[in-house]
Amino acid sequence: MIDGGTDILLCGDEYLLGTPEEDAASLAAVAGIDETPVRLVAALGFGIDAFHGVNHVQVLENIAELDTAGAYLGAFSIPGDCPEARRYRAAVEHAAALTPKRPSLVNGQIAAALSGRHGHVPIGGRSRATDLFVNPLMAMYFTFDLPGLAARNAYLPTLEDTVDIADISLRIGQYRAQITVRSPRTFPH
Repeated sequence: MIDGGTDILLCGDEYLLGTPEEDAASLAAVAGIDETPVRLVAALGFGIDAFHGVNHVQVLENIAELDTAGAYLGAFSIPGDCPEARRYRAAVEHAAALTPKRPSLVNGQIAAALSGRHGHVPIGGRSRATDLFVNPLMAMYFTFDLPGLAARNAYLPTLEDTVDIADISLRIGQYRAQITVRSPRTFPH
């Protein structure tokens, strides 16, 4: 699995969870396929989920805990001038041309990071000056063992018999109503 952003790395007790519904559904589905010998998650776009309130200090804490549990497999970056980065930017540009009224903010920010851009980068007129902050870490893949990542997600077991996104959202909300969430922290550097 590849996730645009890092909200798939959240386990439920973080200050805010971004937009976890689709990620949780995918994670639960793939975690339930035992006969697949290798199941991996790659998170691309570190910082993108700040748009939805994710505290990235908590993401880094979770990565450290996943590392301790043996589920963090490392990170790698895509240099902006390599063929893969050029093809990615071309694909994002092509998709944006086909959907001019709603270009992907996630892919647009990653493409901007792969172009060496930083700070506020408007994506197809969909963002205000304070909404987005493109950074070089958006062009890095953070990789994880999927079963290990799923095991750390505290609300995932409550989703087993859900039937749609609204049901998933309701279950996550019910789970969070019963716990104490971690307070957000500022990055100290």
